[in-house]
Amino acid sequence: MKKFFESLSNVWKIEELKNRIMVTLGLLLVYRFGAHVTLPGIDATQLHSLAGQTEKGIGSILDMFTGGAFSKASVFALGIMPYISASIVVQLMGIAIPYLQKLQKDGESGRKKLNQITRWLTIAITLVQGPGYIYNLYRTLPGNAFLLGFDSFAFLFSSVLILTTGTIFAMWLGEKITDKGIGNGISLLIMVGILARLPQALFQEFTSKVTNNNGGPMLLVIEIIVWLLVIIACVLLVMAVRKIPVQYARRTTTGDFEQDMMGGNRQWIPLKLNSAGVMPIIFAQAIMFIPAAVAGLSKSETSQSIAGTFSNMFGFWYNLVFATLILVFTFFYTAITVPTNKMADDLKRSGGFIPGVKPGIETADFLDRIMSLITFPGSLFLALIAVFPAIVVSLNVQQSWAMFYGGTSLIIMVGVAIDTIQQINSYLLNKHYDGLMKSGKNRKAVA
Repeated sequence: MKKFFESLSNVWKIEELKNRIMVTLGLLLVYRFGAHVTLPGIDATQLHSLAGQTEKGIGSILDMFTGGAFSKASVFALGIMPYISASIVVQLMGIAIPYLQKLQKDGESGRKKLNQITRWLTIAITLVQGPGYIYNLYRTLPGNAFLLGFDSFAFLFSSVLILTTGTIFAMWLGEKITDKGIGNGISLLIMVGILARLPQALFQEFTSKVTNNNGGPMLLVIEIIVWLLVIIACVLLVMAVRKIPVQYARRTTTGDFEQDMMGGNRQWIPLKLNSAGVMPIIFAQAIMFIPAAVAGLSKSETSQSIAGTFSNMFGFWYNLVFATLILVFTFFYTAITVPTNKMADDLKRSGGFIPGVKPGIETADFLDRIMSLITFPGSLFLALIAVFPAIVVSLNVQQSWAMFYGGTSLIIMVGVAIDTIQQINSYLLNKHYDGLMKSGKNRKAVA
């Protein structure tokens, strides 16, 4: 423990890393401040019914993703979700549209164009979701909560404009954190919103166990132990790898390669059990908002039944569809982020080969087959953790606290935390310090 704190002190000795951390914390503070700024024209003291709407069901997920801004009718009420939705659309359309496929292969210039397309699509999605959010306010809040009245066009126009601007600003904050700070900015914005609800959820569970004679403090201790075990399982899922042996050939005097049969120049290709990270669960969660929203537009009995089913995030059908989407998105995202063909080509050019496998197409097929085999159990484990809160709720755990036993909350927190720590470790190691997960003593610089 002492060495860990010594490693933390080493972080502040690296000027660039210290500045990046301070920029990250500053921008996150701006985001959290904006989550408490209510839309102009709304009486902030009349938001009790809106807060009640987000205490249970899918509304709590929306509020969690926005860090409580949804229930506060904040300028950041839509949060970063329109950007996530736009990213999903662009990546899915990249499979079918040749122009987007070309951009994906164009390196940095293509990435910049894709980011620009995603930004414009984010604005379009926000302009659609903004009026929907205002309509929800009309249905939920009392009439005296609107200082300009229900039917004021000025309120509708200004509110949609502010919500759109808030989403764009949140997107900008995320990109600035990625460029100037530490970690993935968009993921960090989501994570701090989730962490903001953790103390309240734990306090509610404590109150339920103590004041309602619902097991007492000892049961709460057991719940916390189980929660820590689930966190450890999530960490193992994120960090687990399958290592593929790679052997390099020796270049002969004629410029050709011959195999190094002694095996002295052997390395490993680490293939992650969950190469997709937290993205499948974020994508799946974004899709799960659609059925309830679309069905809610109709007043027919069937539509209302569908809306009710997909609004209950602890129900059987909701979790079945949710788990299925996670399985699909895990394979999809792994396929587009792990280029096995490129890996095989790079190995062939450098004289590397996998023992027993011919270089080129057979190596690519081998890597693709291995990725499929290890991705399947990884996706099942990810889906199980995602639906674990529904299991915990059936054991008489408060819904707000159960959401931290898995699902979107825990996976995102663990995944983002590990990614950020790994980036900090890289800075420490480059400056001849041991990382946060190792001993904290200074490493001797190698001349």
